Amino acid sequence: MTEYPESLFKDYPHFSPEESDQISRALEYLISVSSNMARPSGEAFSAHPVRVARILADLGMDGDTVAAALFHASAELPDFSPEILLSRFNPTIESLVSGSSRISGLNMKNKTLQQAESIRKMFFAMINDIRILMIRLADRLDKMRSLKNLPESEARVIAQETIDIWAPLANRLGISSIKDELEDLSLKALNREAFDQIKALVAAKKGERASFLQEAEETLVARARASGIEIAVQSRAKHFWSIYQKMKKRNKAADELYDLLAMRILCETVNDCYTMLGLVHTIWKPLDNRFKDYIAMPKPNGYRSLHTTVMGLEDRPLEIQIRTREMHDIAENGVASHWLYKKGTSNEIITENSLSVINQLKELTKSRFTDEDYLASIKTDILGDSIYVFTPKGDIIELPAGSTAIDFAYHVHTAVGEKIVGAKADGSIIPLSEPLKNTQVIEVITHPQAHPTQNQYANAHTAKARQKIRAWLAENDPGASFEKKEAEQEPAEQKHHHRGIRTHEPESSEEREFDAAVLKIRIGDTTNFMIKFAQCCKPVPPLPIVGYVSRGRGIIIHRKDCTNLGRIPEIKHRSIPVEWEVPPEEKPKKKNKSGSSISNEPPLPAKRIST
Repeated sequence: MTEYPESLFKDYPHFSPEESDQISRALEYLISVSSNMARPSGEAFSAHPVRVARILADLGMDGDTVAAALFHASAELPDFSPEILLSRFNPTIESLVSGSSRISGLNMKNKTLQQAESIRKMFFAMINDIRILMIRLADRLDKMRSLKNLPESEARVIAQETIDIWAPLANRLGISSIKDELEDLSLKALNREAFDQIKALVAAKKGERASFLQEAEETLVARARASGIEIAVQSRAKHFWSIYQKMKKRNKAADELYDLLAMRILCETVNDCYTMLGLVHTIWKPLDNRFKDYIAMPKPNGYRSLHTTVMGLEDRPLEIQIRTREMHDIAENGVASHWLYKKGTSNEIITENSLSVINQLKELTKSRFTDEDYLASIKTDILGDSIYVFTPKGDIIELPAGSTAIDFAYHVHTAVGEKIVGAKADGSIIPLSEPLKNTQVIEVITHPQAHPTQNQYANAHTAKARQKIRAWLAENDPGASFEKKEAEQEPAEQKHHHRGIRTHEPESSEEREFDAAVLKIRIGDTTNFMIKFAQCCKPVPPLPIVGYVSRGRGIIIHRKDCTNLGRIPEIKHRSIPVEWEVPPEEKPKKKNKSGSSISNEPPLPAKRIST
């Protein structure tokens, strides 16, 4: 009988005594029913389920999930049934095991159909309980770690499926620790030469710059302590898949890339994060257009952090991330941190129901896609690269990279998509064929007489928009052709609609959107933040102001004497010091003929009409 240390699952403080006992009983039972079984590699049958369970325990998953992971391969056990499991453990464990077993692959002749059907079943199960997917992800990670035991051809098939489906899924769930490892292991199987080259280069570069990194860390810690801030600094190499993608994008060899190393600063509070950002920018010169504020504008998967790139490391780019320790846990473990922290008092932890991917999958299950279209929708709309744009009210919309305003409109509502005639990005008219860019504010222009066209079908990128347009045309324009993939110029009648009626609603938001071209707010040495002015106190220069870090709407600027500040939840922990930025080109006040001063102050930002 296989033996495991008694403390195997008892060294995890997040398990209650009841959970630890349940996991121990599950392990004991697994060993007893599989004692005479071995895997093709020669190792004990229980070895793989135990490793999968350990991966989930390390992520902070609950006791039910870890216990269920021990039986995720129970279909291979003789004389094993759900009834036996139900008689020995609670119904949740049986449900997780059954759900995991049902999505473990189908035996179909058509590989595309097999993959599509397997994914469909997996996502259906995932919607009911996302822990089922967590078990399958851990299972996939252990299989990838064991690829060396498989023939090369089989290993490559598994690696390609991993890079297409499983790594993007881990990313959508915010589990970067699993995503990064799956990507690197896939690269190792798919392109061993590139993997070895990058591995050797990263090791060499780290050795070359060890002294600088140590000096940089000491400088950051000293500056932080002088400002009354306690931090932890981590130096890390970018994961190999990320470097490989940069090689392909820039068409350069690995040794021609300089930005291979990065630093991470962990702080105690949000306020400390912004203070450290200012300190970093006083030590090293920040690069233009390389700053991203994912604290004020979190990603849909719950990721929050400040990103900046500075000229350091012997005048070479250095990427720096700044986040709280809790944000770091979420960045590494994603939705898994929900179970790790749910017994606590944190209000920052994402839940499975808050993930946009869950809502997308729920909607997808209602769509009538063929298996081929379903698979295409999964790979493009859900698992592909994403961009994040805003509605005029400041709501974040996640879309696949390459999406147009047509896709945006159909994402908002089918009725909006069917009436779209034009769009604005950041206040300027854009063609409906133009791909949207990150952080743009998109405004849809509609007309009551408008309807879907073949040209719109060609300009749509998402499977949802194309399917809706095709369905409308099939019903109302039987002669429509869908062969042409590329869009031509908008037809004359559609251009005419740009001058038509624009549907909008009166402004209802409590904030006015900040116009960065008119006024700027400075936090430390950085000014390119997404800012909104509070409507309650209407701050104007030179009145003293304070910033409130909202969730998803940027930083809200209030007057320091605003009576509403005291009523805002978590104001003490989410407020940051801010200042008015004086434009460099601003000149001293001139005197008119009467001797009075003429102000050069820019006008206040105008109110934006929301759609």
